[in-house]
Amino acid sequence: MSAAQSTPRSGESPTEARNPHSIGLDSMSALEIVQLMNAEDVAAVRSVDDALADLAELVDATVQRVRAGGRVHYFGAGTSGRLGVLDAAELIPTFGADPHQVQAHLAGGHEALVRAVEGSEDSESQGRHEAALAVEEGDVVIGLAASGTTPYVAGALSASREAGALTALVTSNPKSPLAVEVDHAVIVRSGPEVLTGSTRLKAGTVTKLILNSFSTALMVKLGRTYSNLMVTVVPGNTKLRERSLRILHEVSGASPARTAELLDEAGGDLPVALVSCVAAVSTAVAAQALTSESGSVGDAIRSLRPGAAR
Repeated sequence: MSAAQSTPRSGESPTEARNPHSIGLDSMSALEIVQLMNAEDVAAVRSVDDALADLAELVDATVQRVRAGGRVHYFGAGTSGRLGVLDAAELIPTFGADPHQVQAHLAGGHEALVRAVEGSEDSESQGRHEAALAVEEGDVVIGLAASGTTPYVAGALSASREAGALTALVTSNPKSPLAVEVDHAVIVRSGPEVLTGSTRLKAGTVTKLILNSFSTALMVKLGRTYSNLMVTVVPGNTKLRERSLRILHEVSGASPARTAELLDEAGGDLPVALVSCVAAVSTAVAAQALTSESGSVGDAIRSLRPGAAR
């Protein structure tokens, strides 16, 4: 088959087209294969640039909904769905996020995390059913579908619109029929895969990048950081306690012994320790300020000490 056949057939996602650069892949050396894959990955990463304005709009819209009490839901199948599960799970230790604030729904359920559940992604009714049970008015629902056509995701998005949720789609298909039905479409033109149709490669890479940026920007705008520091990290193990102490030292300049005392005085609550230290108030006052400012360390400090540097 010639490179001329690399364009997708009518109605087919670009992720299913043959990549002209990888024709003869099985005759390449190991070095040639990994060099080709790296070059294609670099191009895929660059393709994210064109989607950033749409992504930023989705972040801003989501911040408004979450501040009003809404939640975020990811719906996906296969690689895309697993990446959604990963992103939601990592927000808990990284930002101390409420596990219910960002939820992931994977076609095929927990079993599909480690083993493909054949046919699960083809069930539009299952997507509708799961969304109808989980999604409420005021929530944000993000469909993750490299092909832009996954029936499970289509069903979830349809039910979510009916529930009054804000809907979005992350896809590598600029002609996705689902993209025209959502409030926000984040389209990354990652192109055909090195291994035809294997969307765990470039499409998976750009989906991970989009999710990294989306959820991190969301948490930053919700006040879950102080400057570029992970100040809402939960010190549940030795590594995270040491990180908390380093952050407290970075902000306060106090000695290691004093930072340990500050953290202990705050009951291990790093945000309370930081606000108490920077604003020079008791831990009780710091905790009250954090509650008043919805947990935002920066806003709590500024409420107690207007003009405080970050």
